[in-house]
Amino acid sequence: MTTLLRLAAFTFLSASLTAAADLTHVPYKTGDSLTSYEKQRCLLDVYLPPEKKDFPTLVWFHGGGLTGGNKDADSTKKVAQGLAKSGMAVVVPNYRLSPQAKYPAYIEDAAAAVAWALKNIPQHGGDAKRVFVGGHSAGAYLTLMVGMDAHYLAAQGLKPQNIAGLLPVSPQVMTHYTVRQERGISKFSVTADEAAPVFYADVKNLPPMLVLCADKDMPARAEESAYLVALMKGAGNKRVSLQVIADRNHGSVGNNIANEGDPAREAIVKFMQEPRAAQ
Repeated sequence: MTTLLRLAAFTFLSASLTAAADLTHVPYKTGDSLTSYEKQRCLLDVYLPPEKKDFPTLVWFHGGGLTGGNKDADSTKKVAQGLAKSGMAVVVPNYRLSPQAKYPAYIEDAAAAVAWALKNIPQHGGDAKRVFVGGHSAGAYLTLMVGMDAHYLAAQGLKPQNIAGLLPVSPQVMTHYTVRQERGISKFSVTADEAAPVFYADVKNLPPMLVLCADKDMPARAEESAYLVALMKGAGNKRVSLQVIADRNHGSVGNNIANEGDPAREAIVKFMQEPRAAQ
């Protein structure tokens, strides 16, 4: 094989393994009042599916404890690429991080990113009525806060009912330990106030929800997931369920979504394809 042919083959293989997003570094917040940090972090990428019309969309928030993580991380890109191949658009935002930003800045960013998807995905062929929100770990916490505390989307002129469904993977459902630390509270001092998804468990007409967690998740995380679902069902929310993924830990339950045949990935795709009646 000539050097030119080797180079062409390598380029093709590299491109197929690391397919780029269709839209990159798109600002989802604008205006003269933005800080330099907001301009730096409040950007998103969009991965489009092979189907070019009327596809569902998943807004996917990366994890990192609200203190780290990036949409450009290889693990996040692979998840987005894998899900896009399953027939959905995947919108992957960055958001401001603690300690440079404090509660509720990162939740406000998440709501703005969801609003961007709801308003803009039709221009790229997506169905605005099938925009779902999900994420892993800290991203799952943001998913729940945006989907359960209505005032964040209200600031964007929207409401939780505009979201087709919520897909939190290994969420923290109490007040996030980073929020507690910002307040000078130990991360092991359990708190459930307005910064906790469980605080909103009895809110009616929430979007449908599938909570995923690992059978070998981090301490108390699977139990938190089960507790949230039990509370919501007890309060009369019928469109909520829990699925525990076998042979996974806290990291792999999110990262393995990139892989075809992964049970968490299959659960996400199925959830997004199911028709649902109003609660």
